[in-house]
Amino acid sequence: MLFIHGVPIEYTGSRKADLLVRNLKKFVAPDVSTLESDSAIKSFVENAGTSFPMFIGFGVNDSLIAEYGGKYKKRAWFAVAKDFSEDWMATYDFNKIPALVAVHPKYNEQSVFYGPFEGRFLEDFIRQSLLPLTVPINTETLKLLDDDDRKVVLAILEDDSDANSTHLVKVLRSAAHANRDLVFGYVGVKQWEEFVETFDVSKSSQLPKLLVWDRNEEYELVEGSEKLEEGDQSSQLSQFLEGYRAGRTIKKKVSGPSFMGFMHSLVSMNSLYILMFVVALLGVMMYFAGQDDTPQPRRVHDE
Repeated sequence: MLFIHGVPIEYTGSRKADLLVRNLKKFVAPDVSTLESDSAIKSFVENAGTSFPMFIGFGVNDSLIAEYGGKYKKRAWFAVAKDFSEDWMATYDFNKIPALVAVHPKYNEQSVFYGPFEGRFLEDFIRQSLLPLTVPINTETLKLLDDDDRKVVLAILEDDSDANSTHLVKVLRSAAHANRDLVFGYVGVKQWEEFVETFDVSKSSQLPKLLVWDRNEEYELVEGSEKLEEGDQSSQLSQFLEGYRAGRTIKKKVSGPSFMGFMHSLVSMNSLYILMFVVALLGVMMYFAGQDDTPQPRRVHDE
């Protein structure tokens, strides 16, 4: 548990030594760092690493993002660049200021927000940019999805690492730019068969398959667009999204318990295993404590 300003927060990051140290350094860093030069920006980016997304405001008043730097501190880095060269504008592909750049080093993704910087527009951009445009579904990213209230456009593939899947992920990323009210994710049967089986998918199913998942117990199939054929997958994905928004869907329940429920139950199962271990350990300790090692005098029997 982390205690930030006295408020307990569960630490869900890596347990590997180097990443653990880096993550904990993040929590004691300022909510919003102020960068006064190109070298300061470079050091900030290098020290931030790849575990968390970064939000860097170029020409943005730090008071505008101070609130969100504290609110989302456990999930992202925040900084304001006060003085910078045009080289950074080329690096992060923005052409005017003020601009807030969201960077996902781990997924090699970035996006730019030019405003407006008031109301909910700014927070909506930050909240939606905490996840990459295309999310590889695994145990770690499922935890991140639990904090997001958007539905997930899920592409189920045979193998998410082959060449065909790489092309489809690029198609998903393009669609995600124009549909920020949805999360776009993908998962391979080869990578996580147990997960895809909850959507009635197996190795023998026709793939890739598209659906919209509510991150809980229900998902929707779009009539006539359940799977992607070879050819122009961009157009097929557009038709899928059009059908979804028009309500031409078939609602279904995930087979078995909801998967997010399953993820939450892992914590309870781990607690149960720990409790069983403690009970067993106490039993062993009590057993040995009951053994009296004091030598007993031999009994003398008279015949």
